[in-house]
Amino acid sequence: MSMAVQTPQRPLPGTFIQTPAATRQSSGIAPPQFRPTASASVHTTATPPTSFPPQPPATTAPLPIAAPEALTPLQRAARTINETLNQELRYPELDSYVGQGTSSDYDLPTSLAWAPFQKAKIYDIPDRVFDQYNQAQVSTMMGLFAELHHAWITIDNALYMWDYTLPNPELIGFEDQPYNITAVKLAKPRPGVFVSAISHVLIVATTSDLNLIGLNCDTNAVGSTSISLFQTRMSLSIKGMDVSAIAASNATGRVFFAGNTDNDVYELTYQQEEKWFQNRCGKINHTTKGFTALAPTFTFAPRSPEHLVQMVIDDTRNLLYTLSSTSTIRTFQMKAPNSLELAVVQRLSETLSNIAHMLSSTPLLSPGMTITSISPISSKEAQKLHLMATTSTGCRLFYSATASYGYMSNNASGRLSMQVQHVKFPPPEGGQRTAQQTTPISSGKPGPFQGTAVDTQSRALLRTRRAYRFAPGYFLCCVPKDAQGQTDIVFASSPDSGRIARPLDSSQMVMTRYQETGIWLPVDSHVEDVGLVSPAFGAAPSPLGFGNELAVQFDQPVAEVAILTNTGIHTIRRRRLVDIFAAAVRHGGTDEGLEAEVRKFIRLYGRGETSATALAVACGQGMDVNPDSRVAKITDPDVLEFARKSFIDFGGKPILNENSVVDQNVPAIDNVRPSPRHEGIALYVSRLVRSIWNSPVLRESLTPLGGLAVSPTVSLAKTKGVQDDLIKLQEFLNENKNFIDGLAGPESLTRVATKQEEIALQAEHRALHSLTLLVADIIEGISFVHVLFDERVDEIVLSLPDASRLQVRQLTFEGLFATTSGKDLAKELVKAIVNRNIANGSNVDTVAEALRRRCSSFCSADDVVIFKAQEQLKKASEAGGTSDLGRRLLNESLRLFQQVAGSLTMEHLNAAVEQYIGMEYYAGGIQLALSMAKEGDRGNKALAWVNDGRPPSDPREAAYKKRTKIYELIHLTIVNVDQAARQTPEMVDGNYTLMAKRKAEAYAVIDESDDEVFQYDLYDWYLARGWDDRLLAVRSSYAATYLQGKARDNVAHADLLWKYYAQGERYFEAAGVQWQLAISDFDLSLEKRIEYLSKAKANASTHTPGTGRQARQVLLHQISDMLDIANIQDDLLTRLKADKRIPPDRRAEVVKEVDGKVQGLSELFNGYADQASYFDICLLIYQAADHHNPPHIRATWKSLIEQTHQQAVEKGESLPYESVAETIRSMGSRLNLSESTFPIPILLPLLEAYAIEYQRAVGPSTWVIDTFLALLVPYEALLPVLEAIFYNDEPPFTGRNRRYIAEHIYYVCEKWFVEGIRSGSGRILGGDGNAAAVTNLLAVVGESD
Repeated sequence: MSMAVQTPQRPLPGTFIQTPAATRQSSGIAPPQFRPTASASVHTTATPPTSFPPQPPATTAPLPIAAPEALTPLQRAARTINETLNQELRYPELDSYVGQGTSSDYDLPTSLAWAPFQKAKIYDIPDRVFDQYNQAQVSTMMGLFAELHHAWITIDNALYMWDYTLPNPELIGFEDQPYNITAVKLAKPRPGVFVSAISHVLIVATTSDLNLIGLNCDTNAVGSTSISLFQTRMSLSIKGMDVSAIAASNATGRVFFAGNTDNDVYELTYQQEEKWFQNRCGKINHTTKGFTALAPTFTFAPRSPEHLVQMVIDDTRNLLYTLSSTSTIRTFQMKAPNSLELAVVQRLSETLSNIAHMLSSTPLLSPGMTITSISPISSKEAQKLHLMATTSTGCRLFYSATASYGYMSNNASGRLSMQVQHVKFPPPEGGQRTAQQTTPISSGKPGPFQGTAVDTQSRALLRTRRAYRFAPGYFLCCVPKDAQGQTDIVFASSPDSGRIARPLDSSQMVMTRYQETGIWLPVDSHVEDVGLVSPAFGAAPSPLGFGNELAVQFDQPVAEVAILTNTGIHTIRRRRLVDIFAAAVRHGGTDEGLEAEVRKFIRLYGRGETSATALAVACGQGMDVNPDSRVAKITDPDVLEFARKSFIDFGGKPILNENSVVDQNVPAIDNVRPSPRHEGIALYVSRLVRSIWNSPVLRESLTPLGGLAVSPTVSLAKTKGVQDDLIKLQEFLNENKNFIDGLAGPESLTRVATKQEEIALQAEHRALHSLTLLVADIIEGISFVHVLFDERVDEIVLSLPDASRLQVRQLTFEGLFATTSGKDLAKELVKAIVNRNIANGSNVDTVAEALRRRCSSFCSADDVVIFKAQEQLKKASEAGGTSDLGRRLLNESLRLFQQVAGSLTMEHLNAAVEQYIGMEYYAGGIQLALSMAKEGDRGNKALAWVNDGRPPSDPREAAYKKRTKIYELIHLTIVNVDQAARQTPEMVDGNYTLMAKRKAEAYAVIDESDDEVFQYDLYDWYLARGWDDRLLAVRSSYAATYLQGKARDNVAHADLLWKYYAQGERYFEAAGVQWQLAISDFDLSLEKRIEYLSKAKANASTHTPGTGRQARQVLLHQISDMLDIANIQDDLLTRLKADKRIPPDRRAEVVKEVDGKVQGLSELFNGYADQASYFDICLLIYQAADHHNPPHIRATWKSLIEQTHQQAVEKGESLPYESVAETIRSMGSRLNLSESTFPIPILLPLLEAYAIEYQRAVGPSTWVIDTFLALLVPYEALLPVLEAIFYNDEPPFTGRNRRYIAEHIYYVCEKWFVEGIRSGSGRILGGDGNAAAVTNLLAVVGESD
């Protein structure tokens, strides 16, 4: 391992410490889908077809003449779901497309949107690891425990592990042994050896011993993993073996190991206690038998030319594979309890001999190449294929092991034979799309049914160091990026499940091909290990259907792989088809580009799969990695909208097969094949419910005491997730039914042109309507299951008759959702729930409420509850609303009404509120109205409509109007309670009166309400009645939100908003509102905007609790800058108003332009100040704009001086220099003596020149210097400028005029000297250095005189 980073030293933690782990969240994986009805052939040429494959005919042969089967909509939909699920289980097994022959089919997308993998995150290696690495003396190794989200490193004799997902993880160390570590392996323990707390065993091989360390892995509720180490005191002496390879069986806990000194395979045996002649740990040599196995290994013995480099185990077949340094593969059969028999020896020469029968010679498979890695293929994934080997040239060799009677089974015994079944060549060089398109074609034999030539010359994966394969075919190959091999590049590929799933084209005898998509992943470092983070993939328990990624893309976590390098851990995420579709849409560009992407999907995967994918994306299933490396659902409205349009526009049409109409007894509607859009919906629904569809609803078990325990077969969290996804689908279909043929209603029949189209559309409607009904029933059925398990379900089941109890045990989710018997059984369960609550004396209303809210179709008792509430209300009026009994009855009536608030009509509400007001139960009337408004609009459509700006002709407006009618009753209640309160004193004898308390109760209900629509309506009502003060007194977050919305369009409301903030001492927010007002487009005068800015500056300067200092400073800076500009604009406005050069008619227009919104400095300068020769304002603009152009600034100052002088002369002033001096002093103050806009080196020569040329012998000779000194300009700033003027000897400071400069130098030095004496600081002329320089200057000046 090579490390490039040097980090500081840090003491490591002690041995076996416990370290918390980071949160891990997994998300669904992408499955493939195939259609029994698709007949488009797999394209065998490099150029894709330019048109869509035709919609294929139905694969089901016409049934014999029989009476049509009468199905209910639910039965028809359930049949569709079952057919879809069965079809997805017929996904081709691996053996069918990785058969005898060769292939090189790759798709290397040029667009990252189509990439099969994407980088998720990069985790750095902790600095503390580098600290220890820098102290390594002998050796280091690195690896991953990816399933635990941990990485490890060995440094000489120490092993350290850390959770790489944490930003600052703690290290867990094993360092209490002195020998160098040579190998590390994480394994499942042998059952019964350790306590249950030990979930894994850490096997650490050193130069002396093989140590077993117990490991406990805990995962908390949020997915965070933590590990703890336990000393087992189990070790085995292995001196001289130099163990480098370890393999462990997760099924049995057996551990095998080998060293790099020989080719022997050893097994580590371990047991709980020592026995006679048997220690707790031992070893068995399974390859060298007899006395030689017991003989010690001497380190001075000659090293074997062959040794093992890798060992892997296939638990599904009980096989152990080994790879030796000579590229020999050996297969061992693991037989219980400790037997291991050598079954196959496959040498490299035999492998090459097998391959020679498939293709002619190729440099990629020559005797010079080696096998670098092997990966087992489980029996769940393939029946024939057993092993994949990767060569140093990047070729993948697929082996099968056969016995004498056929392909090897799980229990096969005896000698076997192994042969290469398939060779997968590397991708094309240069990253082109497919191998057939770019590279020379050899005479490779592609196999009996894969009739295309194969590229056998690609050197893209030459010098492959290691390779990894994970089910269902994820392949990662590490190739050195440069000649030195310091950095790697990873080639990652995966089967294109959607294309593999397409059926064969029998006309061309082309079977499914081994289509893969790949991507190059630069890691810019040296790869040390690769591990699968997510659970092992498996869409089915058998090879048929196992690799169907599309089927489980919403049901299983997305595959994630961790790549450990010497600089960090890179995690890559498998992209599901929905993710690829969403990414393709997001990056599709123009409308033409987006349509091309959809057409590509249709060409590759068919219309049905494209419809299912677009529907899933439109329902929010698409996911992507954010810029902050977090995986999140794609909620981009543009992506969702295009997916919606794609589902609608590219969904195809139903087809009537008139040739299949053979009997008039069979209705023509039954011979219609629904559209691919229907197929897409069926696919999406089946993939959502596949994990629960055939599962029993519950299971029974026995408690430790022998009692009955009933638990859900599928977790409630899982069913809730399915329900949420189906609700989104239901909402999508409801919102878009007017655009979907078959859901749009009878009006769609007006668009048909023929009778055949009408029949087809009717069949489409029947099919789609059935699916929508099934979706609704599944949603309610899941809610019923949740209600059932909220109760004591064990008692409920025991209360059932024996026959019903048996039926409940056998009830599946499909039966509950779609069969009459399931519905009847559910009703019986409801009765049992009610009877149990009655027997226990509980309030049955609780159960009724739960059923009403979550599954009303199973039981609706709303009318009964309403009658009961009305009865309570009548009794309260008879008892008197002010009595204790009357109050209890009123409270009970309110409780009952609230239970069924969603079913109440306005008549019910009007009558109840009227009676509540009559009995002074104001709070109850308000609470009931709020409950009815909320229950009547559970989707908050009214609030969404308000938040969207109240668009006209929006269907959500009806929900808003319905709510406002309810709120009018609250307004009526408020008027009545206020009127009653005014007629009664608030306090009597220091105590609140009864009416005051009831008013307080009513307003407490109002203030505590979380109904935003009601609060907004109430504030509207307040403002309409002129109750601004009442609104400002409200202390609720809704008031601020309400005023924020109103402030966008109304100055008065904006004023109320900042006043509201100011009253609440929220000065920062008040400043923000005033700032927005100052820069708004409202018709405000400049003076008003300056007023807002001034107030905003004051508020922003005031400390507001909870507001960060930085945010306050940023706002204050913005306000100050804008206030400076506004003041400049105000000066400009004043100047323009008084400027007589502007014609009167034009002046009004100019003033209107300036007296408004604060303009930019460029507009003020170019449009007004510069054109009008307002040079002082130009300088202020320079200052505000931070302008640093000396020529511009000098020219402006010169113009200002000349203009001031000219104006003074025109006014008849006798001493124009005084005006000039005053202008200089004024501008110096306003410009704060800025070095850029009040530059002394520029300004002093200008004034000196002005004094000589225009004011010679007028006024004091030192008025120029006095002007600067009056502004407190430092002497050390003036003297160098005068000195430069004196030395430069430039006009007009030549000849006798230099005398004036010399006088000013003397004057400045004198003033400076006197001030130094007066200050008493002892620093004359700023210090000794300055004094010497001044002395020299005076000497030079004196000599020139």
